[in-house]
Amino acid sequence: MDRVPVDRRQLAALMALTFSTGVVDAVSYLGLDRVFTGNMTGNVVLLGLALTGAAGLSVVGASAALVGFLAGTTLGGRVVRGSTPGWNGRVTGLLAVVALVLGVLGVLLLVVEPVGRASLTTTTTTLGVAMGLQAAAARHVAVPDVSTVAVTNTLIGLGSDFALGTGRSQRRALQATVVALIVLGAVVGALLLRWHLVAGLGLATLVVASAAVLGRPDRSAR
Repeated sequence: MDRVPVDRRQLAALMALTFSTGVVDAVSYLGLDRVFTGNMTGNVVLLGLALTGAAGLSVVGASAALVGFLAGTTLGGRVVRGSTPGWNGRVTGLLAVVALVLGVLGVLLLVVEPVGRASLTTTTTTLGVAMGLQAAAARHVAVPDVSTVAVTNTLIGLGSDFALGTGRSQRRALQATVVALIVLGAVVGALLLRWHLVAGLGLATLVVASAAVLGRPDRSAR
């Protein structure tokens, strides 16, 4: 993926999406099925642990999150395929869909509490799809070190740049901010769970919707 210029509004929007991922992962792990729906590196590890029969972990839940995420990235990739690189109208549209999915899911969870394997799996899969769509949108924007759903590569870049004395201080600050925001999102998501399961999803919905508006280009490209 080629790197394209990103203005400050769009960078701020990506940062907001990174924060929202921390919130959603806190909800999915602590409040639902002990799986991650945004951070697939962690989720794949959880799947491996679940396969050994580790207590409290579900093979079905981890698999559902993984399948949902892959479905979301595939669908998102098809939507943006052939469009102008960077943040364009299709990226904005994908994020609007993510916000809609999170919002509708939150409303449904207010009415029906996710109890039982079927409801937990459905919820986990839906969140995985939403996070996959977000990841595909962020990938098309193509800002180095900002995937919005994972920080492993960001940490590698930060550590390597620091050890080798390479990279500008501005880039290091960006990398550190990405890590801090996903941690902060997880903290906020966990705290909101003390109030209600849906509180975190509500906040994530507002953040993603705001990011879609904030990052929207002046002239949407096809």
